Amino acid sequence: MKDKIRDFFRQIKKPFRLIGKWISAPFQKTRDFFLEEPADAPMVDSLQLAFEEPASFLEHVGALRKHMLRSLAVLLIFAAVCFVFLPEMLDFVSQPIGGLEELSAVDVTEPIGVGMRIVLLAAFAAALPFIILEIFLFVAPALSRRARVIGLLAIPLVVVFFFGGMAFAYYFILPAGLPILLNFLDVPTQIRPSSYIRFVTGLMFWFGALFEFPLLAYILTMMRILSPSVLIKNWRIAMVVISILAAVITPTIDPINMMLVMAPLVLLYGLGILLSLLAGGRRHSEEQI
Repeated sequence: MKDKIRDFFRQIKKPFRLIGKWISAPFQKTRDFFLEEPADAPMVDSLQLAFEEPASFLEHVGALRKHMLRSLAVLLIFAAVCFVFLPEMLDFVSQPIGGLEELSAVDVTEPIGVGMRIVLLAAFAAALPFIILEIFLFVAPALSRRARVIGLLAIPLVVVFFFGGMAFAYYFILPAGLPILLNFLDVPTQIRPSSYIRFVTGLMFWFGALFEFPLLAYILTMMRILSPSVLIKNWRIAMVVISILAAVITPTIDPINMMLVMAPLVLLYGLGILLSLLAGGRRHSEEQI
């Protein structure tokens, strides 16, 4: 009789246990995310394991595919939303040159290409928090508990620095560089939308991406992946890389426009060294405690 009563109550409790597990599962995953430490295996051993057990490598490829598909889905959703506001964005982007009336299309398909370029840049900027989060979730299992917390807290700052770089290019670089480009040798210039929009969107994107360097230096130093001495010792190589980037970003080879781009990049590298030193000092003080 007691066994039957016990079985009766066990059957009654079973649905509640299942509901409890279903509710607690996300909290358990969150707890594991912040508390579990990854296995500390050398890179050589990890590569050897990937060759010996291809299934483990394919598992990571499958996880990467899921993160990429979610990022692409979010990007497409924001692209559809940004397409609705395309006229307003086109008018905003054309303000540094004097408005849309200063642009003259030549090809039949030129307006479509211009619109898609602006939509993609706006959609990428809007979807950047989700894209960074997906990248972070993919690499998080290989990071230490401390690195996960730092990386998660840094996601909003990544977005702020990217928009800061885009704003710097729009409000400072374009007003200074466009008059030089348009009035060089006093040659009358008929501006095509495709040329202008390609120049503006490329400049804004690259400055947004390069503005991430100081934050990246700080985060990597806090994660014990980078040290300030590496940045200081390799400053000559950094200057060469900055010169190449300035040549790629600027559409002309004149030294004035290259200096307009190089000067902020050099300052960003110096700021990255300072933030890395700050993070290194803070890390050292924490280790002493």
